[in-house]
Amino acid sequence: MNPILKEFPERIETERLYIRACQPGDGKDVFEAVNCSREELKQWLPFAQNAQTEEETEAGVRDSYARFIKREDFRLHIYRKEDDVFIGSTGLHRINWNVPKFEIGYWVDSRHGKKGYIIEAVEALTDFALDYYGANRVEIRCDPDNISSRRIPERLGFTLEGILWNDSISPDGKYVRHTCVFAKYPE
Repeated sequence: MNPILKEFPERIETERLYIRACQPGDGKDVFEAVNCSREELKQWLPFAQNAQTEEETEAGVRDSYARFIKREDFRLHIYRKEDDVFIGSTGLHRINWNVPKFEIGYWVDSRHGKKGYIIEAVEALTDFALDYYGANRVEIRCDPDNISSRRIPERLGFTLEGILWNDSISPDGKYVRHTCVFAKYPE
């Protein structure tokens, strides 16, 4: 079966978390998490550079949901099972269905950081992409200076394939940055 036609499950579950597609109405949770985490996130992520209204955040969620339905990008939200608290976001991005391959991105609400939630979610999402969609390649890209983000693929056994020098611009647009490219393949 063509992997693009496979239904995405309602949830991907781990011991402490569930991961699901972003949905209309999620904007409030995302808005609050980004506002509480802006100082940490804006060093690394362009979307955190400028404050948005709750309505703008909701519009972004709905746009992502439309892209999810069209199988162009899978923006996913992470929740704690015990109390349905929003933890952060992850997803399968830069999808190439012909290979198939995916890039995993992630960020955490800083109020829930340093608890192993992101590594738990990324491990589950990596296994899901490899097993369910038959991915031949799963990538994680991050700034070499983002030590917290870099630890995720390192701990999960991804291979550092290289560092792309002068590959991107810092989120504030002021500096040229480098990009680590990590990858995992089927065993």
